Amino acid sequence: MKIDLAKSEIIHFVGIGGIGMSGLALIMHGMGFQIQGSDISLNKNIERLKKKKIKISIGHNKRNINTATVLVISSAIKKNNPEFKEGKMKNLPIYKRGEMLGHIASLTKNITVVGSHGKTTTTSLIASIFSKTKIDPTIVNGGVLNSFNSSARLGNSNWSILELDESDGSFIEVLPTYSIITNIDREHMDYYKNMENLKNLFKKFLEKVPSFGKSFICLDDKINKQIIKKLKIKNYYTYGVNKKSNFNITNISQNKNFSKFDLKIFLPGKKKDIIKNIKIPILGMHNIRNATAAVAVSITIGISKKIIKKGLLNFQGVQRRFNKLFSFKGAEFYDDYAHHPTEIREVLNSVREAYKKQKITCIFQPHRISRLKDLKKEFTLSFKKADQVILCPIFTAGEKIKLGFEYYNFAKELANNSRVELFLVKDKKNLATFVKQNIQGNKIVIGMGAGSISNWMRDLPNLL
Repeated sequence: MKIDLAKSEIIHFVGIGGIGMSGLALIMHGMGFQIQGSDISLNKNIERLKKKKIKISIGHNKRNINTATVLVISSAIKKNNPEFKEGKMKNLPIYKRGEMLGHIASLTKNITVVGSHGKTTTTSLIASIFSKTKIDPTIVNGGVLNSFNSSARLGNSNWSILELDESDGSFIEVLPTYSIITNIDREHMDYYKNMENLKNLFKKFLEKVPSFGKSFICLDDKINKQIIKKLKIKNYYTYGVNKKSNFNITNISQNKNFSKFDLKIFLPGKKKDIIKNIKIPILGMHNIRNATAAVAVSITIGISKKIIKKGLLNFQGVQRRFNKLFSFKGAEFYDDYAHHPTEIREVLNSVREAYKKQKITCIFQPHRISRLKDLKKEFTLSFKKADQVILCPIFTAGEKIKLGFEYYNFAKELANNSRVELFLVKDKKNLATFVKQNIQGNKIVIGMGAGSISNWMRDLPNLL
């Protein structure tokens, strides 16, 4: 999808190290744009960009945008950022990531995935199906796909598969051809303020899907059902275990290595159909729903059942989605991105279902003060399927607001409400000491969170 571009434009990404920003930067670089960017520290995403000879500045400074003609900013960038302030003073065009992604998406036929949970896995499952076809789509994902060790890949066709970020409302800037709504949950209230604003924007997004496109909405989600009732359009299909779904999940079975299910298909004007023995190498009811969304959109655009089943069976996974890291004294250690109460419950439900005899320990690092403050009670109830929780300090993500309650009291509530054994650790070294002294035998240990916990988990073997 290479295009001719004015070489005079220099596009600077403020916060280029984020998974979404780095992915978009890679795609635009591949398309021929002059790309550069900055972030506060090095990470794996930036290393991938440097390999493509993209200029990266570590630290935010107004000098970084001396030659820039356009700014793209991540949702994490505040108004007092020196590069943002300088860009405003210079009267440069400034776009949120979602807005710029919308411009790129407008060049292609696209499949967009949005929702509170499951976006990255669903996007990745669609990409895995497409990899078995002759279609070569551009992919922009919210996680690193193991199949090509990146969150983004520039394709040679006029198709794109895009994960959209709803955290700052900018997903509304994308005009979808096909859209998937996984679920809608109480999340990002620092931006939306209340649930009605969140629901209204999702409704507005669904009503942007053109007549020749289609939306796929999970009917198992209660807020999705509320929105469906208010939609003015009818160009959507539903999916889920709900028997009224157009794509109805049945005959479910799961083990440690696979989830398996059948899919009954009821489409207006067509004969009833069924796809039997769909197999995915990942656990959990939430992932069965994610796979069903991928099947639904693939069937609708004309991909054969055989190719769909092959693409799902050969799915190689996404980094930070229940990935095994190492073993220690008989215990198995995993890394997972779950950072919202709903995600934590889903992961623990699936692990408990698959590993019935093992004890489960969660090493949990809350992400953002605002999220913990808004969902305090929900967090305390989320760990019921675990046996033990090791609670780390909050990863603030730069937030300066007050928590409004004692963290120790939150820990006590979590222990009581989820009925788990709970321990507090103060840092990575303290965590390693605790693990060394207390974790052994037939256990599943899962590091959970969206902050630095993944690095803590990966550094543990060196500290044990």
